[in-house]
Amino acid sequence: MDNPSEGQAREWKEQYRLTTKEQPEHRRQRRNLSGIPLKPLYLPSDVRPSYDDALGFPGQYPFTRGVYPSMYRGQQWSRRMLVGHEAPETWNARMRRMFAAGQTAASMVPCNVIVRGFDVDEVDKHLVGTCGTPVCTIRDIEICYEGMPIDRLSVAFQDMAPFTAVAMYLAMAKRRGVPVSSLRGTTAQSDFISHFIACHLAFRIALEGQPRLLVDHVKYCTQHMPHWNPVSILGQNLQQAGATPLQELAFTLSVGIFYVDLLTKAGLPVDSFAPRFTFFFDVTSSLFEEVAKFRAARRIWAKVLKERFGAKDPRSLRMKFHAQTSGRELIREQAMNNVTRVSMQALGAVLGGCQSLHTDCWDEPFGAPAEEAARLALMTQNVIAEETGVADVIDPLGGSYYVEALTDEMEQRAWGYIERIDAMGGMLEATKRGFPHAEIARSSLEYQRAIDRGERVLVGLNAYQVPEDIDGRFTIERPDLALVESQIERTKAVRRERNAARAQAAIDGLHRAFDDPQTNTFEAVLNAVEADLTHGEIVRIFRERLGEGRTLTGIL
Repeated sequence: MDNPSEGQAREWKEQYRLTTKEQPEHRRQRRNLSGIPLKPLYLPSDVRPSYDDALGFPGQYPFTRGVYPSMYRGQQWSRRMLVGHEAPETWNARMRRMFAAGQTAASMVPCNVIVRGFDVDEVDKHLVGTCGTPVCTIRDIEICYEGMPIDRLSVAFQDMAPFTAVAMYLAMAKRRGVPVSSLRGTTAQSDFISHFIACHLAFRIALEGQPRLLVDHVKYCTQHMPHWNPVSILGQNLQQAGATPLQELAFTLSVGIFYVDLLTKAGLPVDSFAPRFTFFFDVTSSLFEEVAKFRAARRIWAKVLKERFGAKDPRSLRMKFHAQTSGRELIREQAMNNVTRVSMQALGAVLGGCQSLHTDCWDEPFGAPAEEAARLALMTQNVIAEETGVADVIDPLGGSYYVEALTDEMEQRAWGYIERIDAMGGMLEATKRGFPHAEIARSSLEYQRAIDRGERVLVGLNAYQVPEDIDGRFTIERPDLALVESQIERTKAVRRERNAARAQAAIDGLHRAFDDPQTNTFEAVLNAVEADLTHGEIVRIFRERLGEGRTLTGIL
């Protein structure tokens, strides 16, 4: 389509000026969450003239329009709902029911006791299972996946170094006679930098010891598990901590650049591991901004892998990502409105070309989601997939003057951040200096101030308020203490009944792994769980050898 004439454009702008003079716009400023000013109308002149350079075709460089040629016409995104509550028995039962409701892949949320590196018998029993599934031993993993076809199932483990849950899963597969080479899944929390920035979970193991653990894990998976994704780079944590979509985009890609550089310097050819890098992004209700973020992310990542790291395999250039809707935007006031918010967020993820998706539950502001709420969140994905038609056309927003211009703007501004981080020596050095912490803190503060001033509207919170009685309407589901106590006893029994000599040999093997740089630490963890060492015992040894992590106490 030809550009409108300058005369037509001037005529419209004058009409717009006169109209808004008589009836002023109801907002003085129009900026998205990333602070990008938004024009009232986008024209052909706002987008790049070259189709090939900016867009290309799906499955082809620069992958702006999607990582696969057929996208959802060939295979729809995975419905990968996070499930975690109470005990392994509960996870197994709930996951089976979620599969029956249309879930297509498994994702396990660990209990906070596990996240912090402890076993269930080391803490107050009332803390166990309140917000995730506690997995301490290989027996717990066996209960979780009892009756499930792990040779065909795609799984994701929210499992940080030293990756005990993944090791238990592999050990379980060996016991079942399933080759680890056939297992499909993702170590979904292997990105230690994002945890250090956003989640303050570095107290499990010191930051300085994390690079070797990641390298060893990737080396093992590269050698033995061709269908496993050992690295998932977590923008979602950053955006939930207060980063804007632009900052999430830039910081996440900078983290990815650091990991590629780390692994290539460790001797791994880039094309041996890059095809199995995955990303994990947050999705807010700013629909067009999120779509532009995902499209820009694919374009930048392809360019970085091709030009900076010399990747030759086209699969290395594909930025595959999982998305999770934004729990930060869910509020207690008029909580059922959260159903609508999640629907809009999920739609943005699909229009942006995600490979898998988790939809948050409307009741999450009150506590761990009820099973009925989780099923509704899953059905939201099913409705989008089956009833809206958005999956029938690849990149349906492609060609929109607004979306293309916004994609270009997000890309340009992200490069600005990436170049600043490069100048600091890369993302790890920038993190040690507190640069991303400071940027995110400023954005988070400005976001809250905009809500307090009424410049950013949250329906039910600072506008469109109606009287309601929240107290008593919602109940938080508490773990069954009988199940918790049963797992505590099971954990103690594993320690009591295991082969003591084999367990001691596994402990010695963990220590030797730290003494010998040529020994793979993840292989030592795998040997340890096969000898029935518990999660807490393994993490304790890693803390002794690498130090206990500490959060950053001062930022720029």
